[in-house]
Amino acid sequence: MEKEYDFTNAEQGKFFRPIGELDIPIYLDEEVKRFFLEKMKNTKEFSLNTVVNSLLKQDIEISKKLA
Repeated sequence: MEKEYDFTNAEQGKFFRPIGELDIPIYLDEEVKRFFLEKMKNTKEFSLNTVVNSLLKQDIEISKKLA
């Protein structure tokens, strides 16, 4: 490392992203992943992300109705 760095043209906060804008990776258990991949074979959907989000949204709606 250099003893001193020149930050004359630096832009503060250039790479800052609020937490709400970050995509956080979520890792599925093998059993869960196999279930979703099998479910995808029976649909026209090719995105595991879309399938999982769709089912989670349905679960949220069910939870709201039960609350």
